[in-house]
Amino acid sequence: MSEQESAVLLRRRDGGVTEVVLNRPDKRNAFDDVIIQQLIDALTEVDTDNDTRVVILRSEGKHFSAGADLGWMRRMADNTHQENLDDSRELARLMNVLNHLSKPVIGLLQGAAFGGAVGLAACCDIVLATEKSSFCLSEVKLGLIPAVIGPYVVRAIGERQARRYFLSAEIFSAREAQEYGLVHIVCDDLEAMEQRCNDMLRQLANNGPEAMQAAKDLVFAVSHKAISDDVIEDTAQRIAAIRVGDEGQEGLSAFLNKRKANWVPEED
Repeated sequence: MSEQESAVLLRRRDGGVTEVVLNRPDKRNAFDDVIIQQLIDALTEVDTDNDTRVVILRSEGKHFSAGADLGWMRRMADNTHQENLDDSRELARLMNVLNHLSKPVIGLLQGAAFGGAVGLAACCDIVLATEKSSFCLSEVKLGLIPAVIGPYVVRAIGERQARRYFLSAEIFSAREAQEYGLVHIVCDDLEAMEQRCNDMLRQLANNGPEAMQAAKDLVFAVSHKAISDDVIEDTAQRIAAIRVGDEGQEGLSAFLNKRKANWVPEED
């Protein structure tokens, strides 16, 4: 399949950066079963790629994604309950794969991010958007609900905002998305977003790859849990294990000897 025909592209960049790119600008990168499967395949590939240290999720065209493709929804409306269940499970699998990717994921959002695209944003570790980006959980307008993306969106924006936007299907701005916790950085325009992304890539390049993966796992391990004896013991076990590991030993040695760790790239 050529690059023009593929709904999802993989682009390798220097420094161990791989871009996963939604490539249906003529359809505003709307979701269907094809793009969902290709996203799963692309994310699975980069997750197991030892040369990839950081993943960027982005899209071609004016909009990040307008949500579900109308033709796909029309087909699903004519399908059986079991066929709809199987289809929904694939979208749920996509969200789970992205959310638990072992590499840091930066989401770059421009234009509209509607429906399932809000779920993708919620599953990224770091999200940048342009000032003109807009967001909408529009499912109820179609008599539907944001079901499989719901757990991730609620964790990102909180129950209170979810109760509003799940029900109202209002459009909210990038600044509001930042206030709610869905977006981390709002940039003036696409050029500024590229620059802030490059700044973030340089920041991440200073950090131990294994440590970043372990730090991400730590968030999942302690999030929404009471600080019990089990949680306290688990955190002690985690830091002890990483201290005696190769990367932890290298990092501590570099710090104590006032040199750069072996994973830090050489400056140009």
